[in-house]
Amino acid sequence: MKPDIPEGYQFTRKVLAYVTHDELLLVFQQPDFPSAGIQVPAGTIEDDESPLDAIKREVTEETGLTDFSVCSKLGIYYYDMTEYRKEIQERHVYHIELKAPAPREWRHYETNGGKSIEQPIAFDFFWTSLKNPVELTAGQADMLSKLVQ
Repeated sequence: MKPDIPEGYQFTRKVLAYVTHDELLLVFQQPDFPSAGIQVPAGTIEDDESPLDAIKREVTEETGLTDFSVCSKLGIYYYDMTEYRKEIQERHVYHIELKAPAPREWRHYETNGGKSIEQPIAFDFFWTSLKNPVELTAGQADMLSKLVQ
């Protein structure tokens, strides 16, 4: 159920991807914005797309990977971004599995980051243990327990 949105707050629909390979979870840092913390691939659902289409697009745009499958939708939850900005996010979380191995670490530049992006954004990707992952920022680990049950 959609929460009440406080006056002056933005409501945004998002997708989050828990990309796995074997017992590993894909995460990244933004070298130009270290205060953004460690994250998983995620992004905004466009007005004309479904959450499923959005997750496929976002994983490809942010990681550069194309050989993956959407295993399942883990659920939807709401996250209050007040610590960062006046926004309530509806987050659709998916489990994505790579079909082929990826490098241990790599840098990818997102060039299609929406209206507010003027230049490519660097993402430094690396793998962390799924059972004992690094700490994710802004509540992004809220549904991770569904993968390790």
